[in-house]
Amino acid sequence: MFVDFKEIPEDAKVWIYPSSRKFYPNEIEEIEEKIKTFVENWKSDDEDFKASYQFLHNRFIVFAADDIAKALTHTDIDASVSFILGLQQVYEVELLDKMNVCFKQGKFVQYKDLKDFKKLLKNKALTGKTIIFDNLITTKQDFENFWEIPIEESWYHRFLK
Repeated sequence: MFVDFKEIPEDAKVWIYPSSRKFYPNEIEEIEEKIKTFVENWKSDDEDFKASYQFLHNRFIVFAADDIAKALTHTDIDASVSFILGLQQVYEVELLDKMNVCFKQGKFVQYKDLKDFKKLLKNKALTGKTIIFDNLITTKQDFENFWEIPIEESWYHRFLK
């Protein structure tokens, strides 16, 4: 059942899908409609299942699912990945590559592959204070507290040397 993101408990599962590009204004309404429809129908046969989403910075799709009452199965997770794969194909974006890095540069969100990110750090184009998005977060609590943090406080800090 679809619920407001605020109703999802802190220990719920979270999946973050960063887009390789910002979605265009003419795509956003349609994408949000598709996401909401998917979440509303995800495990619709289970009345205890609660799920939500957020669509942030016109770039990040965040799913949250309360799997405490009943654990998600591989089939449930496969359904969400299949949905994301469909979005990738339709909008010609990359959403599943976890080896890319998203960070803030001024008011903009940048998306770079890890090799280019390391070069930016080496060339001092980014600093330890640069805000990074940790898209490997797996719980709502971590999402709310540690998704947007300075590089020096993230696992990416190892590349600052």
